[in-house]
Amino acid sequence: MGEEIVRVRVFAGGRVQGVAYRFYAEKYAARLGITGWVRNLADGRVEVLAEGAAEPIESFLERLREGPSLARVETFDVRREPSTGEFRDFRLIFLSE
Repeated sequence: MGEEIVRVRVFAGGRVQGVAYRFYAEKYAARLGITGWVRNLADGRVEVLAEGAAEPIESFLERLREGPSLARVETFDVRREPSTGEFRDFRLIFLSE
């Protein structure tokens, strides 16, 4: 029996756009074997939808709370959702998509 897969939706606010936050999220998702996506929102926040085993997801959340060196994460809202297994990888989504 495999490890339980968990799903989180994160909304990070503060100085999180234009500071490589999405690329930072993508890098750590790849390292931790997490699938899903990250995108900028029109209101200046970044949204992350991620699925993975519980322990890697917790490590990922710690990284997202920190952000890259130029970021300043001021708000961090995590919502747990039922996992779907719909993702094969972790992607950056751009506003035009």
